[in-house]
Amino acid sequence: MKNRSLTALIALVALAFAIVPSAIASDLTDIGYLDQAQIGSMPEFVAANQRLAAYRAQLDGQFAAAMKAAKSDADRQNIEMQFQQRFSDKQKELVGPFFTRAQLAIAQVMAKKNLSVVVDKRIVVYGGVDITGDVQGLIKSGQAIAPPTATPPPSEIGFVDNTALDASPKIKQANDALAAFAQDQRKIFAAKMTQAKTDAQKQQVAADFNKTLGDKRDQLLKPLADQVKSVTAGVAQQKKLLLVVDRADIVFGGTDITKDVQNALGK
Repeated sequence: MKNRSLTALIALVALAFAIVPSAIASDLTDIGYLDQAQIGSMPEFVAANQRLAAYRAQLDGQFAAAMKAAKSDADRQNIEMQFQQRFSDKQKELVGPFFTRAQLAIAQVMAKKNLSVVVDKRIVVYGGVDITGDVQGLIKSGQAIAPPTATPPPSEIGFVDNTALDASPKIKQANDALAAFAQDQRKIFAAKMTQAKTDAQKQQVAADFNKTLGDKRDQLLKPLADQVKSVTAGVAQQKKLLLVVDRADIVFGGTDITKDVQNALGK
């Protein structure tokens, strides 16, 4: 069973203020959304990813052979770093130009429509401006896309980078403790599973393991999750933000409050 990190337990998509729906609608007219899956299915992007996948398959064979011939842990570490760099370079070569063009297209459409932020379509239930068609059209146009002359205006939509929060000392310590606990429990319950005689007994062992891990997760992470939610709400109120979402849901723009949350957690 894969352990969930602290931020997986936190619903960061939350209103910072109690605002009636009509007020929200009037305040969020500068928000756009993009169907990133649709952009990703464009033929140019699909072809680039297919070429990258073929390169990755070729690289995997070379990597396996190099690791087999390695004589020390240092050699293996160097090989891993070299192959990661080779893949990263090829990714920039094949996918980078399309990604850059897409980012420029998004920025230009944002500027034209006077939007302050663009989020992923999958988190939008109601409202917002769909810019997917405009962005696709600009990408396909073949014309050079100049960067916008101005940055997006300040946004009342904030975001937090959950990956960065997971790396915070306090949160990392809790996640590491949970991982160590889970590893120990797997050994204990593996022994119990071998002693189980019937399917019912095996199901009970699995259920007991999941409950033991869940209880420990709540013990270690829930207090921190509550603290992060409280701190995030406090920062959002200070900055007069209407909404805070995960960094992964932001396509362009928005107000980054990650460092503010990290600083508050560290006090």
